[in-house]
Amino acid sequence: MVDLNGRVALVTGASRGIGRAIALGLAQAGASVAVNYRQRAEAAQAVCAEIESAGGRCLAVQADVRDQEAVSAMAKLVTDQLGGPHILVNNAGVLADQYVAFMKPEQWDEVIETSLKGAFYCTKAAVRAMMREKWGRIVNISSDAGLMGDVRRVNYAAAKAGLVGFAKAAARELAAQNITVNAVAPGIIETDMTADMAEPRAKAFRQMIPLSLFVIP
Repeated sequence: MVDLNGRVALVTGASRGIGRAIALGLAQAGASVAVNYRQRAEAAQAVCAEIESAGGRCLAVQADVRDQEAVSAMAKLVTDQLGGPHILVNNAGVLADQYVAFMKPEQWDEVIETSLKGAFYCTKAAVRAMMREKWGRIVNISSDAGLMGDVRRVNYAAAKAGLVGFAKAAARELAAQNITVNAVAPGIIETDMTADMAEPRAKAFRQMIPLSLFVIP
């Protein structure tokens, strides 16, 4: 329903899970897609192979979004090989769960820096190309944890709440350049990240989804 032919999308953390699904969806809509990954090179190449087998263009690009120089190099590589980027999806995120009383500073830093600082670095690196073309779409993948909180995840909840504020402020700055900035806050999604979640906890999350309470004819 959306025609993205001629557009270039960069999706961070796209080797698996939600990022992978987003990359495939954007490619299906016609966009050329840069699949960012930090460690899972084979998985990222598999995403690209699936896109290319369907006739699309794809580039797997390694970068730790916590590293500004690596992000800048990634943006340049994407521009040189694909063009753009016109679309940025800040999806990269990690978990480092622990009760706040016992959470180590490095657990806090890893989650905050990946989700929040990474979004800042990637947006900063990509937005100038969008400004030159007077067109851009930036989507930040937040979480319901950022809206409601979550046990043993003060780091994750803080990072995801920060993405909502980041999106609102950036949207105000960039609207005049025809660049939209949004945040999406999914609930529980069956991905590799949630595969190890205990079933009682997963069930409790599922029960919070309104549509799960009804049978839709």
